[in-house]
Amino acid sequence: MFFLSATLFSAYLIHAQTYPEPEFSNEVYYLKKDKDYSLVRLEKSSSKMENKTKIVGASEQSYNIEGDKSPVRLSSGTNFSFIISKGSSQGSSSPKSDSMMKANGLDPNIMDEMSTGDPSQSITLYKASSEKNIRKIYLVKVGGYFSMGKNKLQSSDKMTFSVKKIRNGYWELVIDKPLPKGEYAFTMMGMGTSGMDGSTLIFAFGVD
Repeated sequence: MFFLSATLFSAYLIHAQTYPEPEFSNEVYYLKKDKDYSLVRLEKSSSKMENKTKIVGASEQSYNIEGDKSPVRLSSGTNFSFIISKGSSQGSSSPKSDSMMKANGLDPNIMDEMSTGDPSQSITLYKASSEKNIRKIYLVKVGGYFSMGKNKLQSSDKMTFSVKKIRNGYWELVIDKPLPKGEYAFTMMGMGTSGMDGSTLIFAFGVD
C-alpha cells in the first residue's frame, strides 16, 4: 500500500509539473497543449460598467472593450483550456504566522482554502458582440418601444467551463462545449483584482 501510494503521489507531482507557471498571477492564459505545454497571454484590459438609457425605453448595461476584434486569435475546432494561477507561494508565509493565526482561533488550512477557492465563483466567460470598433459584453439589454418586439430582457451568452485543480492556487478551466467563431472575453471580479473605480478586469480572445 505504501509503495502504491508513493507511486501515485509521484505521478501526481509529474503531472502537475507539466503545467507551466505563468509570468503574471491572477490572469487568465490560454493553455496550448502542444508537445510541451505552453501559455498564450490573452488581451488584457479593464472596463467600468456602462449604463445607457434612451428616451424610447431602450436601456443597456455593458462592459466595453476597444476594437472590434481581439489581436489574440485561436483556431476553432480545438479543445479549449485556460489556466489561472495565484502565484507559486500559497498559504501562510511561515510557521510563525500559522502560530499567530491559531492563537487567534483561526485554522490556517481553512484560510488557505478560502484564499485559493474555486475561480468559477469570480470568473465568467462571455461571447462578446462586435459593434463599430468596440466589443460589448451585455449584462442587461432592453430593446425599447420601437425595437420590433425585441424589447425583452437580453444579455450576452455565457459559455460554461469546468474547473480542474492542478495544484494549490493553480487551476485549469476546461471549456465544456466547442466555441463557435467569434469574440470572447473572461471577466474577473473579486480576488483582489477589481479596480478602485469599480472597473473589472477583462481577458479577451477571438476564435477563427
